[in-house]
Amino acid sequence: MDPLNNSTTRNIHGGSNMVGNGTCQLYLLFHDETELGNGFRGFLYFVALAYCFIGLSAITARFFRSMENVVKHTRTVEEIDPCTNTKIVKHIKVWNYTIADITLLAFGTSFPQISLATIDAIRNLGNLYAGGLGPGTLVGSAAFDLFPIHAVCVVIPKAGELKKISDLGVWLIELFWSFWAYIWLYITLEVWTPNVITLWEASLTVLQFGLLLLHAYAQDKRWPYLSLPLSRSERPDDWVPAETAPYKDKNTAPYKYSEILEDEYGNGSVVDIFSVHDGNRALAAGTSWPDLVASKIAAERQITADSAIANITCSNSVNIYIGIGVPWLIDTLYNFFAYNKPLKIENAAGLSFSLLVFFVTSVGCIGVLVFRRLTLGAELGGPKVWAWVTCVYFMLLWLIFVVLSSLRVSGFI
Repeated sequence: MDPLNNSTTRNIHGGSNMVGNGTCQLYLLFHDETELGNGFRGFLYFVALAYCFIGLSAITARFFRSMENVVKHTRTVEEIDPCTNTKIVKHIKVWNYTIADITLLAFGTSFPQISLATIDAIRNLGNLYAGGLGPGTLVGSAAFDLFPIHAVCVVIPKAGELKKISDLGVWLIELFWSFWAYIWLYITLEVWTPNVITLWEASLTVLQFGLLLLHAYAQDKRWPYLSLPLSRSERPDDWVPAETAPYKDKNTAPYKYSEILEDEYGNGSVVDIFSVHDGNRALAAGTSWPDLVASKIAAERQITADSAIANITCSNSVNIYIGIGVPWLIDTLYNFFAYNKPLKIENAAGLSFSLLVFFVTSVGCIGVLVFRRLTLGAELGGPKVWAWVTCVYFMLLWLIFVVLSSLRVSGFI
């Protein structure tokens, strides 16, 4: 037997890797699946992947309902009326809606991305080069968040129904920090210390998430000198109106898990094809799926568009400040004390190009949202024809981003 053409290595599952002819006989579902044809095995894995997506939809829907219960929590405050000297009992909400949108909704739905990159960083401890899976997947997830999720949300309201952002000031603050996150990433990768991340750069990246929370809260409370002088329409007292509150009978639900999956199932398959390193496409789509489901539910059930759009912009901020910042901080902290050396980034030029393309295309996306606000009076909904035109436009922006980034990584541009 020719060792070069037919070398076989045994794996821990009892399968084998055929090195010479490039076939892989590792199994995942059951032991005898290696005896099946490649086409049938591919079909089985596709069904298994679809089942995982349904599970993610179900988990996200339950998470959203849990969020509703958390945000509705109040505390009792007793006061004495100075005129009548009688005791007044007030129920004051514990959670601020703006902070809830950032910390509970955006951070919660972004947790798969964050955990992915953090696990990759821990596995990479002791290596002077950053792991490639986390950052590549997170940038792909950011593009998926901005374009396809906006495309889904804009067509979710019923025909003629308009849902607008009630507090433009808070949205502009969140949008600023979302854009700045990618400008900051470009600065750290290309300008200050090219291809290197230092400990103080990683620390500043993480600290900016706290600045986002503080600035958004200051805008919501209209603190002087820290907020924009913009008027706002009040959001409903309930985070989700009573008529669309969590339901008891699953058969009467305003949305079903299968419908959630059906709305935009095909969009996830090429999320991370431009990954600078070896990010898995299905994994990138899976980590972005909770963002899509949560924004879809918010656009469907809430009166305003605040939470649906805030989840998109803030998730992209969280992906950088926490999703990339924390893994960088873990690795740079270890390298600083163990080797007194910074963390090196491989192929940062390709990643930076993807960030630049993302920034340019995102300007086109935000510009259309502003145009819809000025002409139709709302960012989401409206006449179905124009809603679908907007949806197609957002998807085209996403395709442009994916194609250009892929061509760059492949060396064609």
